[in-house]
Amino acid sequence: MADVLIKKESMDFLKKLSKNNTREWFSTNKDKYTDAHENIVSFAGALLAEMNKHDNIETTSGKASLFRIYKDVRFSKDKTPYNTHWNGGFKRATKKLRGGYYFHIEPGKTFVAGGFWGPSTEDMKRIREDIAANHEDLEQILADKTLIKTFEKMQGEQLISAPRGYDKNHEAIELLRYKQFLLKHEFSDEEVLSPGFAREASNVFKKMRPFLDYMSDVLTTDANGIPTA
Repeated sequence: MADVLIKKESMDFLKKLSKNNTREWFSTNKDKYTDAHENIVSFAGALLAEMNKHDNIETTSGKASLFRIYKDVRFSKDKTPYNTHWNGGFKRATKKLRGGYYFHIEPGKTFVAGGFWGPSTEDMKRIREDIAANHEDLEQILADKTLIKTFEKMQGEQLISAPRGYDKNHEAIELLRYKQFLLKHEFSDEEVLSPGFAREASNVFKKMRPFLDYMSDVLTTDANGIPTA
């Protein structure tokens, strides 16, 4: 697939929307939104094509990957009706390939991320079980020079204290306290608007693979290493 550039107009639309986040302004500028949205759909399709060169993605199209710009404000203090960013996600295919990918495009705040946002209770139990017994494996992956250079460190919400059933003095207590397991890489606006950004974003996602493959292996085997999926 040929390069699909994110247009400056698509970013400019977000800048203007952030200053005029009303239904009236949006309605008046609906044609600009449509043009920008079509550009981001094309970009997401190009990114998906790049992703499928090195992973097996279940998400069917760039359009299907995108989240709505319209906000659900029912439970939010911020009642502005629209998101001021473009974002979307890709799901890895089959039960054996765990984890997901996320992209967020916003002036001055663009990033891609991947990993495990909200592990189920069962998955969380299995991850902590493996960390408690084999934490050196995950520590080795997180200490890899390429991973550190690209993502610095693993991110995610953590418990204040030790999870139930684990000693607060466990040598891997910092890892055991995680509730999310995420890798994140930020991009400048110049990078976002440059040719080949879809390939660059895909390459960053690719560098998550040792981490995702490790977690996939953990979540598809039991404590004895016997496949469960």
